[in-house]
Amino acid sequence: MKIALGADHGGFELKEQIRRLLDSLGHEVIDAGCYSTESVDYPEFASKVCGLIVDGEVERGILVCGTGIGMSMAANRVQGIRAALCHEIFTATMSREHNDSNVLCMGGRVIGLSLAQEMVKAWIDTPFAGGRHSRRISMFDPGHKG
Repeated sequence: MKIALGADHGGFELKEQIRRLLDSLGHEVIDAGCYSTESVDYPEFASKVCGLIVDGEVERGILVCGTGIGMSMAANRVQGIRAALCHEIFTATMSREHNDSNVLCMGGRVIGLSLAQEMVKAWIDTPFAGGRHSRRISMFDPGHKG
């Protein structure tokens, strides 16, 4: 799968670890930045990752900031993006199964590395269930093709 990654300074270190995980799992990764712990503005990176998804250049994206809140708010302003802020495996899984999330948002200052890695694996491996969930998603995302 082709996946875009983005982070601000608060999520940089976790993003780097997630990139290594995705590489090891054989996914193609597009790193949309940031590239250091120097202070940056998170909406810039949410916009880059969401643009890659909307343009069809990648299938999904992962965004990391300090709490994940700013990234999820910025991402969900983009038409066609269904970003889920998750802090544990169950919500990461359900965001895919029931909501066909195409962006996973996490807080680099909120969750640890091993939990983040397990969340990413679950999120990647969980298929969208479709059915009644497609109808519900189309109520807020008319372009959804799940």
